[in-house]
Amino acid sequence: MTIIDNNINIMQKDLINKYFDLSESKMAKINHLKVVYALWNSKINLISRKDFDFFYERHVLHSLSICKVFSFKSNSKIMDLGTGGGFPGIPLAIIFPEVKFILVDSITKKTQALNSIIQDLELDNVKILNCRAEDINDKFDFIISRAVAPLDKLIMWTNNQISTNNRHSFKNGLICLKGGDLKYELKKNKKNITVFSINEFFTEDFFLEKKNYLLDSIKLRRNLALPNYNFIVLLMFL
Repeated sequence: MTIIDNNINIMQKDLINKYFDLSESKMAKINHLKVVYALWNSKINLISRKDFDFFYERHVLHSLSICKVFSFKSNSKIMDLGTGGGFPGIPLAIIFPEVKFILVDSITKKTQALNSIIQDLELDNVKILNCRAEDINDKFDFIISRAVAPLDKLIMWTNNQISTNNRHSFKNGLICLKGGDLKYELKKNKKNITVFSINEFFTEDFFLEKKNYLLDSIKLRRNLALPNYNFIVLLMFL
């Protein structure tokens, strides 16, 4: 590793300290993430290799944007739908060790790698399932996803999987990290949608809005009433 590479790595890790005051044990696991992922990413493409130098910004911090809106109670159960490389589920599992995370993906080589990763990180609150989300017969407080599918498909796949037992100050439901032009998706969807732009929490250029008009159109769809169901979109423009 060159001096420049090492400086970039330090700066990237410091991003987490910039926005979160974590315990020593949690920070140790956050710091160990890139080491573990570098090993597995050399074998299979868990995350894009072209932006691996920006691992903490584009994957870890992006995942932790959910923490800027939600604090999950102990024994909550959360499914990470189409987890891929384990985001946002694995960073969130580090932050919320008393919460149960079920990471679901249909690609076997990815779930095999994730099983090894959670063992290396000693994440006892995480379970990996190699299957399709719609085949799971279980109830969850929240279902999270990161750039997986259009909203209408996510709703169809998770039908009847959201528990009606609300234990938080916010309703149970879907929490999605999405980007790009979402006007058509949001117009089609009739569910209750609340939108947060990630650049409300983080100042890095990666999270800046590039299409301000889109957020204005989304505001019109806030606070639509739908009992016992909530749909949260944490929005990042790409």
